[in-house]
Amino acid sequence: MRYFTPFLFAVLSSPAWAASGPFVSLKNTNFIVLLSFILFIAVLVYLKVPAMMGKLLDQRAEGIQADLDQARLLREEAQGILAEYERKQKEVQEQADRIVEAARAEAASAAAQGKADLQASIERRLAAAEDRITSARAAAEREVRDQAISVAIAAARGLIAEQMSAAQANKLIDGSIAEVGQKLH
Repeated sequence: MRYFTPFLFAVLSSPAWAASGPFVSLKNTNFIVLLSFILFIAVLVYLKVPAMMGKLLDQRAEGIQADLDQARLLREEAQGILAEYERKQKEVQEQADRIVEAARAEAASAAAQGKADLQASIERRLAAAEDRITSARAAAEREVRDQAISVAIAAARGLIAEQMSAAQANKLIDGSIAEVGQKLH
């Protein structure tokens, strides 16, 4: 039945039915063409061309199926690799976030340490400046005191020189010598 149906359609649709005169005659070209066509189909069937075509189509279908299977395997492998790279990228991103957070914490710590060091330096400089101010004040006070003493001595010398007579001066010198002698002995 498989071979008969195409043959029947080929016979019924042939131009032989449109020719005039007796159909079954070797003088009718349409009949000759029909016989040639039937003979050609018979040779193809005898040589098993439809079976070979089916076999070739089956082989091609198997090749396509093998290609599809290989493509499916490659796709699954690619998805696995993609998932692995996404996981690695996520791990790298997490590590980068940890590094950035550690750097921020370290920067904040360094800033706090820098502030503390700056504050300590300022306090040391203030203490040194206060020491210099105290030292300068003490030096200024000594200088003023020394100057006042010098002025007082000069004034006392001038006053004593004006008011003291030679006799009084000799009397004071003798008293001072006696006093030193008592203290030494």
